[in-house]
Amino acid sequence: MGTAELERVREEFLAALRSAGNDPDGVEAVRVRFAGRRSGLLRDLEERLKVLPKEEKPAFGKALNELKRFVGERLDAAQSAAAEAARVAEAFDVTLPGRRPETGSLHPVTLVRREVEEIFLRMGYSVADGPEVEDDWHNFEALNIPPDHPARDTQDTFYLEGGLLLRTHTSPVQVRSMESTKPPIRLIIPGRVYRRDSDLRHSPMFHQVEGLVVDEGITFANLKATLEAFVHVLFDPALAVRFRPSYFPFTEPSAEVDITCIFCRGKGCQVCSQSGWIEILGAGMVDPRVFRACGIDETRYTGFAFGCGLDRVAMLKYGIPDLRLLFSGDERMLRQFPAGVAR
Repeated sequence: MGTAELERVREEFLAALRSAGNDPDGVEAVRVRFAGRRSGLLRDLEERLKVLPKEEKPAFGKALNELKRFVGERLDAAQSAAAEAARVAEAFDVTLPGRRPETGSLHPVTLVRREVEEIFLRMGYSVADGPEVEDDWHNFEALNIPPDHPARDTQDTFYLEGGLLLRTHTSPVQVRSMESTKPPIRLIIPGRVYRRDSDLRHSPMFHQVEGLVVDEGITFANLKATLEAFVHVLFDPALAVRFRPSYFPFTEPSAEVDITCIFCRGKGCQVCSQSGWIEILGAGMVDPRVFRACGIDETRYTGFAFGCGLDRVAMLKYGIPDLRLLFSGDERMLRQFPAGVAR
């Protein structure tokens, strides 16, 4: 007997450990067989060491100690792996049927934006986009907004370095479109806009959609028919629509558009302040001075423009009481809007 037998025991131990895998009972059986205190193979080898000739004991004893250390380390690792496998097996029952993964959902503002785009695309409009960082000309001056207008105040507008600003509406895209495109023009511009305002009904960043039509012979009747059709498709064909005279620097004449309150159906409630009406749009005929600023012949062409807040529309369609919920990132609210459901 010598170190050759120890090597054979080592190989036999490794083979038994591989066979046991991560089975706790199998690993324990290997421990008892090789490292058991009473009947293990290592114990037998220690007894044999006692009867070896004196000159063979040093080499055999050293090799035996190395084998005992090797077996102990491998057993510790195997027992840890088996315990972890047992814990995972208890936490995850592989015999259970698979769980269907949760699908994502679209944000209510995204749903409303897609629906608005779909409505106007069917009416022959195109969808335009533009920069969110604008200059004073496109955001204010070209739209006939005078230097002393409150909208230009730093309390209302986010100004940046170099005379730039975060656009306060999507109307600058109308200006850019009229500067680069010859009439006829028929487009809508959905997008993010920014104003210094924050409360239950306002956010520093919110979403708008604006529309622009420029052609020969466009009248206020065209504007009225377009917006009535849009509101009826977006909300309800039974809703009444009314136009109230108003003022905007870039349209003349101008109007604000109200619809029958979708919550009380005109009877009066807290949402509509007991009036039975909810304001939904601002609109009007493009002011000739805006045409001149954009290089369009105001003696030949007329047009109309309109705009509404997509966030407000989403709140009305889905009964969302607080604007801030739209930007809170609360998954409990978002789960109420399955992907692809727009109505």
